[in-house]
Amino acid sequence: MSALTAPAAARPAATGPVVPFADLSAQLAPLRDEILSAVDAVLASGHYVLGPHVAEFEEAFAAAHSSPHAVGVSSGTAALHLALLAAGVGPGDEVLTTPMTFIATSWAVSYCGARPVFVDVDPATCTMDPNETAARVTRRTRAILPVHLYGQPADLGALREVAFRSGVPLIEDAAQAHGAHYSGRPVGSFGLAAGFSFYPGKNLGACGEGGIVVTGDATLAARVRALRDHAQTRRYHHAELGFNYRMDAIQGAILGVKLRQLGRWTERRRHLARRYLDVLRGVPVRLPEVAPDRDHVWHLFVVRHPRRDDIRRRMEDDGIQTGLHYPIPVHLQPAYRNLGYEPGDFPVAERVARESLSLPLYPEMTEAQQDAVVSSLTGAVRNLRG
Repeated sequence: MSALTAPAAARPAATGPVVPFADLSAQLAPLRDEILSAVDAVLASGHYVLGPHVAEFEEAFAAAHSSPHAVGVSSGTAALHLALLAAGVGPGDEVLTTPMTFIATSWAVSYCGARPVFVDVDPATCTMDPNETAARVTRRTRAILPVHLYGQPADLGALREVAFRSGVPLIEDAAQAHGAHYSGRPVGSFGLAAGFSFYPGKNLGACGEGGIVVTGDATLAARVRALRDHAQTRRYHHAELGFNYRMDAIQGAILGVKLRQLGRWTERRRHLARRYLDVLRGVPVRLPEVAPDRDHVWHLFVVRHPRRDDIRRRMEDDGIQTGLHYPIPVHLQPAYRNLGYEPGDFPVAERVARESLSLPLYPEMTEAQQDAVVSSLTGAVRNLRG
C-alpha cells in the first residue's frame, strides 16, 4: 500500500499540525534579505505612503496583466469599491454578482449605495452562470461583477457578451486570481476594470493589507487615483467625496519583490494541484473541474462531499488543517437579510457552500505533506463509508 493511499488511522495521533493550511513564514524565509533591503530603502527614502515604490509596483503589476494602468490601494475591498464607483455605480443601482464568494465582493457594491443582485453559479466551476446572469439584467443593472473563484476565471467570454448586450460595464473580482488566464489573456484585461487583493494568504500577498485596480481606461484610472487619496485633484483640492485608500510604500516595496516570484509560485501550485487530481481520482469526493479555456492558478484546492464537516473533523484529528470557502453564501448572511433572499433561492451556490472543503495547497508545501493530506482525506472518507 502506497503512502498516498494508506489510511490516516495508521499514523500516531497528531500532537500539533502535521500540515498547516498555509505557511507564510516558509514563503518569507528565502526572500527575507531581499524584502528587508526593500523595506530599508523605503525607510531611508522618507516616502511612507504611495511614492516611488508603489509606482514601480503598479507599473510591474499592470505589465504582468497586460493592462495599461494599475492603481495601488489599501485592500482588495477598496479596489472593488473604487472600481465600481469610478464606473458610475451609485445609489439606486443594481450590480449582478455571485453569492458564492467572500462577502467583500458585495460590500463593495453596498459601499456605493447600490444593491447586490445575486446570480447562481455553474455547478462545475462554481463561478457565475452567464445564462442566469443574462436573465437577471434589468433597467436598474449598472454593472456585472463576476468572481474568479479559487483562482479559476469566470466565463469571461460569455459574461462580457452579456455586459455588452446590456450596455453595462464588466468589473472583474480577481482577488484570488493573480496571473490567471482566460483564452490566453490575463484576467483583469477583459472588463472595464478589475480589483485584486494582496491579503497575506493570497497567491501574491503583502505583509499586511493591499489591493490594486487594473484598467485599460485612462479616465477611470485617473479617477481611482484621486478617490484613493481623499479625491484630491491637486494638493488640498477635493473634487468629490474621497477615501483614505492609499497603499503603504512598505507594502508596495514588498509586493515588488514578491511579484518577481509569482510565476514560479504559480507553477508549483499547478504541480501540486495536478498531483492532487491524480491521486484523489479514486476517492469518492467531488474534485475541482477546470474549464478548457481557463488557466487556473489554484489559490484554493476545493473538494466537495455531503458530509464535509465530518471529514473535516477527522482530518483535524490527524493534524491536517483545512479551510471553508465559503460555508454561508452571501445571500443568507444576516447583514443582507434586508435583500429578502431565502434558503433555496440559489440552490447550486448553497450546495457548494455546504459541501466544500479546502485542502492545504501552497508553493512551499512538500510532496510528503501532500501525501499526509491525501492519506488523511482517504481515511476520513473510508471511515464514513464503514
